[in-house]
Amino acid sequence: VSGRIDGKTVLLGNAKLMRERDIDIAPLTRAWERLAEEGKTPMYVAIDGTAAGLVAVADTVKPDSAPAIAELKRMGLEVVMITGDNARTANAIARQVGVDRILAEVLPDQKAHEVQKLQLEGKTVGMVGDGINDAPALAQADVGFAIGTGTDVAIEASDITLIKGSLWGVVTAIEISRATMRNVRQNLLGAFGYNTLGIPIAMGVLYPFTGLLLSPLIAAAAMAFSSVTVVSNANRLRFFTPRRARP
Repeated sequence: VSGRIDGKTVLLGNAKLMRERDIDIAPLTRAWERLAEEGKTPMYVAIDGTAAGLVAVADTVKPDSAPAIAELKRMGLEVVMITGDNARTANAIARQVGVDRILAEVLPDQKAHEVQKLQLEGKTVGMVGDGINDAPALAQADVGFAIGTGTDVAIEASDITLIKGSLWGVVTAIEISRATMRNVRQNLLGAFGYNTLGIPIAMGVLYPFTGLLLSPLIAAAAMAFSSVTVVSNANRLRFFTPRRARP
């Protein structure tokens, strides 16, 4: 960012911008490193071609982020942080929340490409984002999670919208999806086993040995009971409680 204030040219940006303008930032390097190690994003300020100081900004890490990430890892998921921040700042934040893999200094238009690279590694990728710049990556991911407090563009590009701005919403969504798939498999297995047993009996397979035939009335009742069993098992999901809400 550049502009003129009181007749002076003021420049605000990263080291690359300063180097492009031939501005010596060596005197500020140690202060820049200290701020970056604290998890802040430092930016250089230059006035009339001379480095004048630093401005540091930082996103506050939410208290529940580290526990949520720990739970995601316990569930067998690999957590990757994609950020446009410099590597020092990214590593500082990653240490605070327990993220092991960091993709830093990623430009906004490259986030979708980074997601694609993860997919090419054979991974199923879920992307969590809230900004306009995250929309292409959310669309590229196998599952996009948009923070409900984020931008409308991100919400439109995502598959799932988290009402609250907490990563625990991701944990809960995955728990619900896994519980649902378990339920579906149980129902399929039960229905398959039920029909595997019932159809041969209805065809008279046991008749030569036992004289047993299946009355159409009993068969109809059995099929109705099968449907009731499947629906009852599916209704158990109504009582699903996320791990965080359990006593």
